[in-house]
Amino acid sequence: MWKIYDISMTIQPNMPVFNRNEAGQPVIRNVANHGETDGVYESRLDLNLHTGTHVDAPLHMVKDGATIEKIGLEELVGTARVVDLTHCQAFITKEDLEQLGLQRNEWVLFKTRNSYSDEFEFDFVYLREDGTRYLVDIGVRGIGTDALGIERAQKEYPTHRTLFRNSIIIVEGLRLADVTPGTYLMVIAPLKLAGVEAAPARALLLGST
Repeated sequence: MWKIYDISMTIQPNMPVFNRNEAGQPVIRNVANHGETDGVYESRLDLNLHTGTHVDAPLHMVKDGATIEKIGLEELVGTARVVDLTHCQAFITKEDLEQLGLQRNEWVLFKTRNSYSDEFEFDFVYLREDGTRYLVDIGVRGIGTDALGIERAQKEYPTHRTLFRNSIIIVEGLRLADVTPGTYLMVIAPLKLAGVEAAPARALLLGST
């Protein structure tokens, strides 16, 4: 038997968005409401591709980088380790990561204090450049963070760009408050888009009961 953890954010009006930018809020508009001429109920969604839980593609930060359809589903399904970094107050460093015993080709999901806030926090915990280079050196496959961004307060976006240039996948906007640190089966299913730099995703963890 499996216990299923839905670790994705709910897409809805007034949800947390990066920098609390009102222009980034999803807009859900009713376009048919069982009227005499249509007879059905339908809605239309206007959505930034970095809304909520989403997968970033290299094009997001690297000129002429790969687009989202270049990330295969086989790269987004498999075992992943949730690690407890709730003690980190501002950023995640190499020293923080060295203590975790991370392995080559491992997916790692950061559980921080970000998971316990229902608002966008301008001082969210992020992955600092030295932590990024450590993860590149040990050769992780992918990184998931419970913030809406993987970095802030770093000129030239070295965290994003270093990960992208080393073919490490980035997933942002996870919700891990109810997940105990440990190893799980992970399924991340981005919308099937092409030619763009990101895609919203449904993210699940499955743990044995």
